[in-house]
Amino acid sequence: MPVFGLAALWNGSARAERVRDLVEGLGALLPSPKPPGIVVALREVEATLELKVEVPSYPRSAVEALTEEVEESGGILVEMWRLPKAERDAFRARALTGPDLHELEDFEAAAIVLHGHLQQLAVREPIPDGPPQGPASVRIAYFDTATNAQAPAPSQEPAPPEAPSKEEPPKQDTPAYETFDTHRRGRRFAVKLEMEFRTELDFVREHATNISNGGLFVRTAHRPPVDSVVTVQVKLPNGERLQGDALVVHVVDDPYKGGVGLAFINDDTRFAETLDRYLASLASSPSS
Repeated sequence: MPVFGLAALWNGSARAERVRDLVEGLGALLPSPKPPGIVVALREVEATLELKVEVPSYPRSAVEALTEEVEESGGILVEMWRLPKAERDAFRARALTGPDLHELEDFEAAAIVLHGHLQQLAVREPIPDGPPQGPASVRIAYFDTATNAQAPAPSQEPAPPEAPSKEEPPKQDTPAYETFDTHRRGRRFAVKLEMEFRTELDFVREHATNISNGGLFVRTAHRPPVDSVVTVQVKLPNGERLQGDALVVHVVDDPYKGGVGLAFINDDTRFAETLDRYLASLASSPSS
């Protein structure tokens, strides 16, 4: 069953009491058949709450309600499965690491920790001017529109990899929401890979026509709706297989070039390593 990652960020402008009440009530808003994974990270200028919730279907209405409540409390909600893998990893590295990290078993404990920290931030000077700003890439097209003329085109082509920087990393008190959205999406490669995907109603064998570390595009007449979750299995040329969950982020209705764009939402280490090895082999190929 898919596990979905959500993250909420607050700074010193947040309403600490409203945050406490919100977090205490998350069990009713996001019911799950098993206890959620709860992580709270406290930093010099902000606090981050990460939830990993196992749900029987994509909780669109619940997430929309949660987004509104987080914003009313002075924060911002990030649907982490919508970020390309590189940006998702960068976000975790900035917002969910550090010495003051708490892995908690219930929402009540998380509410207490967040409330105390946000109260401390509120009395510091200067108080931030408004809530944190979220990443622009939460609702973007991740896939190569060269294979799909009707898909929404990115605002610009991905830049080539930059040379390693010798600059010092940002200080610990740099807000995560100011830095992680600058990471570019991964390079996309044209491919023809045998794959299959499953929904609750269908089992489909098709071919992926392009792939990146964020997801892939599948040319198919079977088009699950946007925001639905499918289980994918991709056969790589070396015999390895990529298997995990993916989110349908766009659907193209065209009789010849139509299909679905899928964003990987699998955080499994083996999945990531297998995908990274395959993409590295494509990047080093003379034809690339």
